[in-house]
Amino acid sequence: MCRWIAYSGKPIALEKLVIEPEHSLVAQSQHALRCKSGTNGDGFGIGWYGDHETPGIYRDVLPAWSDENLKALCRHIVSAQFFAHVRASTGTATTRANCHPFALGKWMFMHNGQIGGYDRIRRQVEALISDEAYGGRRGTTDSEAIFLAAAPDRAGADPVGEVARVLSAVCGMMRDAGITEPLRFTAALSDGKTLYAFRWSSDAMAPSLYFMQGPDGIMVVSEPLDEHSSGWTEVPAGHVVVARAGCPALCMPFNVGMMPGKKPVKAVSAA
Repeated sequence: MCRWIAYSGKPIALEKLVIEPEHSLVAQSQHALRCKSGTNGDGFGIGWYGDHETPGIYRDVLPAWSDENLKALCRHIVSAQFFAHVRASTGTATTRANCHPFALGKWMFMHNGQIGGYDRIRRQVEALISDEAYGGRRGTTDSEAIFLAAAPDRAGADPVGEVARVLSAVCGMMRDAGITEPLRFTAALSDGKTLYAFRWSSDAMAPSLYFMQGPDGIMVVSEPLDEHSSGWTEVPAGHVVVARAGCPALCMPFNVGMMPGKKPVKAVSAA
């Protein structure tokens, strides 16, 4: 499984989260503590929003701990909203196109988890992608397929509802194919203004996810950036964190098949 960080708030240099903490994302690429795979060396990526509506993306197949370009970029890139991801492949090739985050227009996405038995239903899953979004298909991962199938680029589309719709459809395909392996989905999605962070699984083993809200912004992480978990709140399984600029961040129920408009059950202070 992979490890990732999403940030939204006052502009900061990426190195403040990706490089500097005692259990930074680069440290997690070698010694993750809260996942099956302690090493996440099958590539990495960063994505950030700046002066343009669309995000900047840098990805490579080298392990994050050995790439000097990553360190230099994180030192100089300052952003109010960014993603960073270190990859542990679940079966697809280690190529730049398969590294996270993925982007389509103004949207950016990264994922930790997998579709159980993906090889058996891959063509069906890809059929969920619209013709317009399919032009953005660059790699072979199930993560990118979910993102493109759910890409909420239509006027009035609800991002949380679109993700729920796609996961529900994929679960149905898995059921019909007799696949007993789980679908696990811990993911971040953003349009540069609103950050959505999901923790969901078809079994009782949803990958770990935590957030911390402070006066300068919100961090959502696969595992805390320090050895002591004080200050970090675990996102309950079956929930989504929604952080909009200028509004309180919300932690809401997220159930595949949920109807839009469910009331939030937990609020945290605004960034």
